[in-house]
Amino acid sequence: MSTSWKGLILAGGTGSRLYPLTHAVNKHLLPVFDKPMIYYPLTTLMLGGVREFVIVSNPESIPQLQSLLGDGAKWGLKFEYVAQNRPGGIAEGFRVAANELEGRNIALILGDNIFYGDGLSKRIQEATKQTKGATIFGYEVADPSAFGVVELGPDGRAVSLEEKPKKPKSKWAVPGIYFYDSDVLDIAWGLKPSGRGELEITDVNRAYMERGDLHVKTIGRGVAWLDGGTHADLFEAGQFIKVVEERTGLKVACPEEIAFRMGFIDRNGLADLVDDSPKTEYQKYLKELLDRSR
Repeated sequence: MSTSWKGLILAGGTGSRLYPLTHAVNKHLLPVFDKPMIYYPLTTLMLGGVREFVIVSNPESIPQLQSLLGDGAKWGLKFEYVAQNRPGGIAEGFRVAANELEGRNIALILGDNIFYGDGLSKRIQEATKQTKGATIFGYEVADPSAFGVVELGPDGRAVSLEEKPKKPKSKWAVPGIYFYDSDVLDIAWGLKPSGRGELEITDVNRAYMERGDLHVKTIGRGVAWLDGGTHADLFEAGQFIKVVEERTGLKVACPEEIAFRMGFIDRNGLADLVDDSPKTEYQKYLKELLDRSR
């Protein structure tokens, strides 16, 4: 497993676009169909073998997240929590959690990004095998101007990176999942705020590109990339997960199942999770998983 990697989940911000839903609860605890939003980025990194996580959020949300996730031991994981007083850009997450991340390769994922599709786990595992430099993904979108955009050369390597360009040079948006070696902390400390006063993740990626250490993997049509940034986004993501789960009979982003299938917990550990769960459809799914594993 990817023991050299530490996951960094950014689950802060005010969630102002989701007001009044976020008036009293952290955005990343809102439901995406049958699970809290944060389960989706968490399980995406679990599929890559990542077992240690740092969760960055605003001080008032840390107790809410701890109440849901605990220390991670029930899933064979380890969680640490770091408070960020005010959001200052994605790359600021490295500075805020620098002590917890020191000397480790870092898999950074945004807490509202949802990935699903065939071959996703293989792509994540390939990224965690690349222990030098940085790995980002390219995802083709209709309107790239709302995202970080990567332009690829004939050899598939990045030739330019821009943050929310008015005239994008390509249709390859960079989704909110990134893999870095331990040099990323030094790069983050050397950043200067952008025109909008934030430490931009695009500037981190550009630093790796300029030294020839940026790897770009493109994601094809078989993988969906969604987020829960607005009311409409949240509703559509929930609808998508509902359709997939009801058609297949399989759960998406179920940490108990992924922990068991990845070998993070054994059958006894799964049995404990079943016993500790209230009698719901979710528990019924876990019990059937347990019964099938005999």
